[in-house]
Amino acid sequence: MQDTSAKNSADSDHGEVLEQALDREQPKVDALRQTPTETSKRNLSPEKVAKRLRGTGSIFQNGSNVWWIKYYDRGIARRESSRSTERREAEKLLKRRLAEIETDIFVPRQNIRIDELIQDVLNDHRANGRRSTQHVEARWRLHLAKSFSRMKACDLSTSRVEDYKQQRLAEGAARATLNRELSLLKRAMRLGFDVGKVKNVPKIKLLKESNTRRGFLELDGYARLANECAKVGLWMRALLEVAYSFGFRLGELRTMRCRQVNLLTGVISLETSKNGEPREAYMTAGIRQLLTALVAGKEPDDCVFTRDAGQKVGDFRKTWAGCCVRAGVGAFYCPYCDERVLADGHCGRCGRRSRSSKLKYRGLIFHDLRRCGVRGLIRAGVAQKTAMTITGHRTINTFHRYQIIAASDLKEATRRLEVSQEQERELLKSHALELGQTLGTVAPTAVQASASQSTSGLRAKWSN
Repeated sequence: MQDTSAKNSADSDHGEVLEQALDREQPKVDALRQTPTETSKRNLSPEKVAKRLRGTGSIFQNGSNVWWIKYYDRGIARRESSRSTERREAEKLLKRRLAEIETDIFVPRQNIRIDELIQDVLNDHRANGRRSTQHVEARWRLHLAKSFSRMKACDLSTSRVEDYKQQRLAEGAARATLNRELSLLKRAMRLGFDVGKVKNVPKIKLLKESNTRRGFLELDGYARLANECAKVGLWMRALLEVAYSFGFRLGELRTMRCRQVNLLTGVISLETSKNGEPREAYMTAGIRQLLTALVAGKEPDDCVFTRDAGQKVGDFRKTWAGCCVRAGVGAFYCPYCDERVLADGHCGRCGRRSRSSKLKYRGLIFHDLRRCGVRGLIRAGVAQKTAMTITGHRTINTFHRYQIIAASDLKEATRRLEVSQEQERELLKSHALELGQTLGTVAPTAVQASASQSTSGLRAKWSN
């Protein structure tokens, strides 16, 4: 009897233990009334997700409501967040990635930063020997790096670029300056896309430039400026003459060697230029006289344009500004109130006298002579193709940008129109005189005779 009761007690204890174990194994249902299947799926690791067909990847939740996808690219397992709590969005993303892998257009997401892409652009500039490398570095270091230095390339979007535009415009940046910065950013993304570092290139729209320079140097201003440049030195006078006549770039003139000037044939040969194409130009009498004096006693590899002491011509913007101000084609402005400085060096508004290094210069710049060269060739009747060959413009659009119509050209057009109209009036007068002689003498007489004959004929008829 005791054995039976003991056995029943043991069975009861065993049943309670089994029931407690089952309760512990049974999944809990939360307030959202999730099914046991859903709860178990959420707690499963990627390796425990229900198997799909081989090669179709997998979808899972990694401890959160966001769905992840897993797929293989050339044997490399890749995981990527769908950034969505909807399973169907993850399905779409997985199908898209598998299609990209199948068509060999898949680019894996990498942590490439924009500053690394900019470095690739700089390396490309150096490899191709581009002289604008320093300007590219300055645009990145002074402006772009503040906003994009640590940003990942995959995070760059069109809206982020638009924000940068508004920021730079608010800072007072010119549209042309901002476009050069945006072009650098666009070039970096495009170069990264070409080598497979970037998957997508955002659309970067450039601004319409309205600050295009329209500076010209008329003949009277050229005469005064030539006189001031001659006072500085022969090199300055020759630089002005060649740039004004042929529209050569300043960089081409500063690097010109004596071997490129053939005084016998009168030909200037530019071996390298901005567009990478050599070109030639025949010297005028004035240019030949100036260059003959400059190359006298120099070696073939010496620079043509050197200062009086023999130093190579470098940055001469201050000297140029002084010549232009004295010639009346430029002016200095006060750094404090932005008012034009008088001839005695004092500000016309605040009366301060500032050092020349602090004054702001506005007026003709040396590059404006390139525009003058284009206009001079066209006004001389030189064919557009020939003029482009001399100035070194490769495209017609760029050439037309420099071929800006000056006020004197408009006046000349009006003068020619008046001359043409006067010639037409004189021609009409001469024709009118001839017609007047015919109609005024012969025709009226003939008409009167015909009328008399008609009248006499009618009278005779009536009388009969």
